[in-house]
Amino acid sequence: MVNYRAIERVAFRTVLLVAALVLFGLAFQQLITLFIAVLATVLVAILLDAAATQLERFRIPRPAGALIALLAGVVVFAAILFLIIPPFVDETNKFVNNVPQIASDLQDRVHDITGESKSAIGHRAQKFARRYTDHPERLIGPLTSIGFGVAGVLAALVLMLIIAYYMAARPEPLTSGILRLFPPDRRTHAEHVMGRLRESWVGWMQGVAVDMVVSGILLYVGLTLIGLEYALVFAVISSLLVLVPYYGSFVGGIPPVLFGFADSPGKGLLALAVYVGVQQIESNFTIPLVMSKTVNLHPAVIAIGVLVVGRLLGFAGLFVAVPVLSFITVTIEEFWIKPMEESDRARAREEIELPSSVDEEKAPEPPPKQPFALEEVIDG
Repeated sequence: MVNYRAIERVAFRTVLLVAALVLFGLAFQQLITLFIAVLATVLVAILLDAAATQLERFRIPRPAGALIALLAGVVVFAAILFLIIPPFVDETNKFVNNVPQIASDLQDRVHDITGESKSAIGHRAQKFARRYTDHPERLIGPLTSIGFGVAGVLAALVLMLIIAYYMAARPEPLTSGILRLFPPDRRTHAEHVMGRLRESWVGWMQGVAVDMVVSGILLYVGLTLIGLEYALVFAVISSLLVLVPYYGSFVGGIPPVLFGFADSPGKGLLALAVYVGVQQIESNFTIPLVMSKTVNLHPAVIAIGVLVVGRLLGFAGLFVAVPVLSFITVTIEEFWIKPMEESDRARAREEIELPSSVDEEKAPEPPPKQPFALEEVIDG
């Protein structure tokens, strides 16, 4: 007999699952923006927390230490912008204005690779660059899809910094609330996993900061020494692209090399040599010494994972690909691989039978005690 009620339950659950997946797909873009904003806030809070922990050793209260770290970071960032932005904007405008001539020179060097005229290529490239120099809000990424402009992004950044400060000033309620989501017998393990994630993310941020500064300075010095124009523009763009592992360095090196070839083949080769040299320093010294000790990810995992994260989260997701990959790797290792390996080891120990080399001799059993007779008690 057919159980129509069971079939109806299965069909109802299937419809609910499909509806949930459709709703999730429709809200995916909104969730991406929220996820990236929350992750960025947590990363800033972890940095402030680490600084406040260090300042506590000097008997500075944690709220005051977190505030000092936040203000120091804002001051340093503002000073860097004050020193770099004016010449960067000036050189960027000059570069955009010279794009038609640059494209024309490059067209002569590559012998008319495209079928279009040199002037058409130059004007098209200039029009593409003007789309972003005249409308910088287009660089914001997915935030524009929900109506955020430049002012909205700045307000969101301020709000993120305030939330990060409160998270770093009093992390105990937040961490204890997260731990309460786990069963009581698993909370110690969950706290260990959170510590691993914190250490990994702090190491990544320290490595990225050092890598950006070292790469930017070396590229600026190298491109200036070979006489390449707009060295500051190329160095700043390449140092920002350090946030995207492997692919950022490659993409950042394409414009200056092409610009060098537009001037002369020798200068293009020199620009390529500068980028290859800086890349070798970055791969062999900066990343292994600063980042690899804490971000324990294989280069192949990072290279493939960056593509996957970028595909799922969009362009903005590329800049937080390493923390996302680190989170996935640590959670899978701690909550799946290690328990599975421990279960296999326990099962193997149960199946092993220890061989006995010598047969144990049984000790002779003592003779049974005879009960006292009443006559012996009386005689005694």
